[in-house]
Amino acid sequence: MDCTIGDCTIRDCTIRDCTIRPALDDDAADISTVILRALRETNAKDYTDEIIARVEQSFSPDAVRALIAKRTVFVAIIGDRVVGTASLDGSIVRTVFVAPDVQARGIGKLLMAAIEHIARARNIPMLKVPSSVTAETFYARLGFKAVRDSYHGDERTIIMERLLHAPLQGPIAAA
Repeated sequence: MDCTIGDCTIRDCTIRDCTIRPALDDDAADISTVILRALRETNAKDYTDEIIARVEQSFSPDAVRALIAKRTVFVAIIGDRVVGTASLDGSIVRTVFVAPDVQARGIGKLLMAAIEHIARARNIPMLKVPSSVTAETFYARLGFKAVRDSYHGDERTIIMERLLHAPLQGPIAAA
């Protein structure tokens, strides 16, 4: 099964009835829930409890509502449930999270296809992402290259980049 958004197709995804759409203010609490679950259940494997607690403070429903107002934010919806989110802040990809119970099904790739579609429409030549240790492999599969490490105290982030004029790699292909 192929899933399409904009001019991108995700091949061999296993998602049925997944919709990617712009986030609304009313989605803020659901987005917050997805992010907090992913931090606690997935990212916690790579980060200390103290780091997770610090990062969680940035993703309350009110904080997410503020992000929706200043970034291009997408949500992934299955049925009536928000199961993922991703945002674009200028040329920087931020806040890409998928609910733990639906990870590894192509939802993150669909969200990144939406981000890339918008970036290309805005003539952004390169996307950057401050990747968690947890997500580094995910971004590498999408063609992002690690350029340096960044630290906020003991929290390691991998700064990754991808030229948009470069051919798409992996399961994402231009239609």
